[in-house]
Amino acid sequence: MNTVLVTGAAGFIGMHACARLLARGDTVVGIDNLNTYYDPALKEARLARLLPHPNFRFERLDIADRPALPELFARVRPTRVLHLAAQAGVRYSIDQPHAYVDANLAGFVNLLEACRAWPVEHLVYASSSSVYGGNTRLPFSEADAVDHPISLYAATKKSNELMAHTYSHLFQLPTTGLRFFTVYGPWGRPDMALFQFTQAILAGQTIDVYGQGQLVRDFTYIDDIVEGVLRVLDKPATPDPAFDPQAPHPGRGQAPYRVFNIGNNQPTVLMDYIAAIEAALGVQASKRLLPVQPGDMTATAADTRALAEWVGFAPGTPVSEGVARFVQWFKEFYAA
Repeated sequence: MNTVLVTGAAGFIGMHACARLLARGDTVVGIDNLNTYYDPALKEARLARLLPHPNFRFERLDIADRPALPELFARVRPTRVLHLAAQAGVRYSIDQPHAYVDANLAGFVNLLEACRAWPVEHLVYASSSSVYGGNTRLPFSEADAVDHPISLYAATKKSNELMAHTYSHLFQLPTTGLRFFTVYGPWGRPDMALFQFTQAILAGQTIDVYGQGQLVRDFTYIDDIVEGVLRVLDKPATPDPAFDPQAPHPGRGQAPYRVFNIGNNQPTVLMDYIAAIEAALGVQASKRLLPVQPGDMTATAADTRALAEWVGFAPGTPVSEGVARFVQWFKEFYAA
């Protein structure tokens, strides 16, 4: 039985991951700072689903608090770490850059140091499809260079991958980064399009549709994400025996280091995504078409072959099905 430390346990992906880990018999120690980036009441409600479990323990802790992490590791003795805590949001990073430096850079190196000192069997951390930035060749592959981020959020996530590789190389710490592609589903974040659109449509409000509704995203359902995350967590990164330092692959190396896309591999035009919401609600939305926002990518699509080869899994929940499940949750949760 593993003791898994999950950072960002009160978050969207964090809560679902904790629930799955507990269901399979792991001991889970969850940490979160419960910040006010969005309504903390939703985070508290997520936690309320986990706290009754006898194998779950929660501590309110900020990963940017350098002394707190080593002390926590010494007490809880994690065998594996799933790092999901971060300052999220592309647009928010334009106005609040220091929040990203504190959480995503300083916080991540604090965690790496704690994992190195303990040490742990495997560190799996959340990267993002945003690292592909100005790339336009689709689908995005882990073999692609990611040297042109178009938001500070993306730059911090690429930095996490570089920092992880350094620790894998210097200290033989197995690390795996997962580039999430627009995760959605029940208990989702209020700053995400699905939540905002559903809330506005039910209130009879006009929705703001950026990129004239022609943005493309590889929307990935939460259950698919968690299945992939757990499979990766159970398979610590190893050096790539075929790695060629004269033609280095960005997603692997001579160190125990891996990076994988985890997406639906079914890119969806934003207007079609909205149509799925309308169908689930039985309501036609009033739309305000707007240009692309600064920092937004025009299209994302995941090449998931490397993940499938590594752990034998590829996400596949249809958008229509996933959106319907979210809408059902939203109505039930906010009716209550």
